[in-house]
Order: sequence, then structure tokens, then C-alpha cells
Amino acid sequence: MSTTTAGTRTGTPDATSTTGTTSTDPDDVRDQIEAGVLFANGRLAGRRFASLAEAQAWAHPELGDEVVQFNPVCDCSV
Repeated sequence: MSTTTAGTRTGTPDATSTTGTTSTDPDDVRDQIEAGVLFANGRLAGRRFASLAEAQAWAHPELGDEVVQFNPVCDCSV
């Protein structure tokens, strides 16, 4: 379930704005995306990556590793 307050949801017009501009909330948990490596056995690698490129360099696709992006805070639909 998601709750929307005027002006706080990413990409929605601010209710107090008359120009129709959009505002983004830098603390919106839906924007906290991390990169990770999912092993062939379904487990997530127990380390953090600074970027998607770092996760791709660390992964071994020949062993079935898959680079994934996920939100560690919630399973949010945008």
C-alpha cells in the first residue's frame, strides 16, 4: 500500500505549485537502489557494491551469477 502526500511523491506536481513543475523528495525510499550479485543458488552475495559496474566486474556469469538492482529498504512499486 502506498500513501501519497501532495508534493512528496517523485514526478507528481506539487499541490502548492501553480507552474506545474514537479518536485522530488531526496529521502524517498523508493529511490534507494543498490546493485548486488545473485548467485545461481538464489542467494545474494554478502557484500555491498559502490556501483552497478563494480557488481558486474565482480560477478561470474559463467557460474550462473546475475547482477541485480534492488531496494534494500522496501519492495516498492513505483
